[in-house]
Amino acid sequence: MTDASTLPLRLEQLALNLRWTWHPTVIELFRDLDPVLWRETNHNPLALLKRLGPDALLRRVETLSLESRISYHYRRLQQYLAEQHTWCSTQAGVIRVAPIAFFSAEFGLHESLPLYSGGLGVLAGDYLKGASDLAVPVVGIGLFYANGYFRQRLDEGGWQCEEYGTTDVDTLPLVRAAAPDGSALTVAVPCGSDTLHVGVWIAHVGRTRLLLLDCNVSNNPAHLRDLTGRLYGGDQVTRIRQEVVLGVGGLRALRALGTRPLVMHLNEGHSVFAILERTRERVEEEGLSFADAFRLTAIQTVFTTHTPVDAGHDRFNADLIEQELGWLRARLGLDHASFMALGRANPGSREEPFCMTVLGLNGARKRNAVSSLHGHAARQMWRGVWPGRTEEEVPIGHITNGVHVRSWLAPSMARIYETHLATDWPARQSDPDTWRGIAELDDGELWEAHSLLRRQLVEFVRRRTGQSSALTPGALTIGFARRFATYKRALLVLSDVDRLASLLADPARPVQLIFAGKAHPRDDGGKALIRQIVALSRDARLRDRLVFVEDYDINIARHLVQGVDVWLNTPLRPLEACGTSGQKVVLNGGLNLSVLDGWWAEAYDGENGFAIGSSWVHADFAAQWQRDATALYETVGRDVLPTFFDRDATGLPTRWIRRMKRSIMSLAWRYNADRMVSDYVTSCYLPAAGGNSRGMPGGE
Repeated sequence: MTDASTLPLRLEQLALNLRWTWHPTVIELFRDLDPVLWRETNHNPLALLKRLGPDALLRRVETLSLESRISYHYRRLQQYLAEQHTWCSTQAGVIRVAPIAFFSAEFGLHESLPLYSGGLGVLAGDYLKGASDLAVPVVGIGLFYANGYFRQRLDEGGWQCEEYGTTDVDTLPLVRAAAPDGSALTVAVPCGSDTLHVGVWIAHVGRTRLLLLDCNVSNNPAHLRDLTGRLYGGDQVTRIRQEVVLGVGGLRALRALGTRPLVMHLNEGHSVFAILERTRERVEEEGLSFADAFRLTAIQTVFTTHTPVDAGHDRFNADLIEQELGWLRARLGLDHASFMALGRANPGSREEPFCMTVLGLNGARKRNAVSSLHGHAARQMWRGVWPGRTEEEVPIGHITNGVHVRSWLAPSMARIYETHLATDWPARQSDPDTWRGIAELDDGELWEAHSLLRRQLVEFVRRRTGQSSALTPGALTIGFARRFATYKRALLVLSDVDRLASLLADPARPVQLIFAGKAHPRDDGGKALIRQIVALSRDARLRDRLVFVEDYDINIARHLVQGVDVWLNTPLRPLEACGTSGQKVVLNGGLNLSVLDGWWAEAYDGENGFAIGSSWVHADFAAQWQRDATALYETVGRDVLPTFFDRDATGLPTRWIRRMKRSIMSLAWRYNADRMVSDYVTSCYLPAAGGNSRGMPGGE
């Protein structure tokens, strides 16, 4: 029998490993301790335990008879961490020798750990979780943002205002990395004329680790202690210094912890200075020339580009590069022109700024976009880096993103899968045969489960907005939530307000729209889009049928993707690199209504959702907008509404349910993190590590 005095420690150990974020039964355990505190602490188990205190905690455990549940989940965690027979041990044993270093400027693991702004970070978090489940040895490297990303508040006019708080690190699942003498580990990184001391926090994400670099160290100059305070904050100097900390400091932190990664995977351009730091090590420690050291580094580096929007790629002028990286240039033995050429598509140019993406492309042998269509866009966008080659010869392949299934799957849907797909279905989620049992699933069972999720979403939105009359549980519910960038065209569905109002107001076929999302603090255009949506939500014709939920985060996203009937995505093709939110909807029985862009361009088969328009794109933006707006309204009126509201004698929308099943069966096995991570292992990591000769299409 478990000694009661060990129970608080076991709960703390459960909370310190973020594996709980994808295990609903562990989440339920923490919530049962105090449901009110659970919500007040933003679903943070460590903050919950701290607020309760040891005496109250033991009383709650005894009153609720939680002893056996605590011990059970604690044992399961230990078994998971110790398991030897894993996918990686069977399929990719060679990479168990040394870890993969995965660099990213943001990681979205849970709403209680605010180290993300949007899709890039959430994708990185799902990647770490997928790597954990497959037991791929990965160490993530990111930055610790003491103030996180901003909290979104809307003023009376609907204009976005940004609020920054201070994260209480004592309530986060982080421990300080220790130096050999037991003191807090720091690594030194040159920063202009100063030396920056960077602290290191460690988070455990199942079997993987995440290192978070923190400049708020006491022996740093005062003006540098806030360098890592905010995600994507500050001017160009702040930005380049954060990226030096991430790339150079990240590699030095790994070294200080005795870790020598087999392969570096750089997630977008923010971290590519790691390429130059690794090259410097080879020059100084192995006596290699710069050219030879750079080549060897490139062979063992994977670079993933995420955006086909030019403004999304960091560029720095020559003076700033010299100011912040002149020390590294000198140690590599390069003159200024040669160093700048590493980040220029046209190396001979004297005016072209230094582009982080170009350095990533030059310094990696495995380069990939994040969907098939994005691969075409990336090859066209960056073909100047390889002059003389045709677009088809540009060595950029693609690995389509996927989502971590159990992080986004509603518990009620998980129970259905356990019943009809067998309890071990998560281990077989990338096998299409796993999902065949969905075809035999009772229509009523699936529909009732999804209808319950819709009702829960309506209740959540009412609670968050304070609008008790907002939305209707039985209405066709359409969700649109993402970063408010112009190319994502949030207003496309609002192009004809009169037509939209008639759709939403039809008592026989009620429809409702839920919007959420943030604009970048410096993007006034994005903020203007939000203000227009808020204004329309107050229009008498749309009130209670169109709602904007402020302060979008992982928690809001989870409710939306689990509860909507339709996920709306209206980017200007081909500017959506992938767009994984729609993949999360699939898992929960929702259907996608999307422009044929990103992942949907390779996923839509005519029966597993709905497409807006065709793959043709007009050269004129305004003409394309009008074409897509017309197609959107026509598709909703001709296909979506009739299919949803056509009910049989028992009240079931059988044609809609048929599409739900087709969506799950045809898409869930392809667009998950297990498949994504295994693709990176087989197509990128193993070749880079010398484990096999298989390569990604388009690679060198």
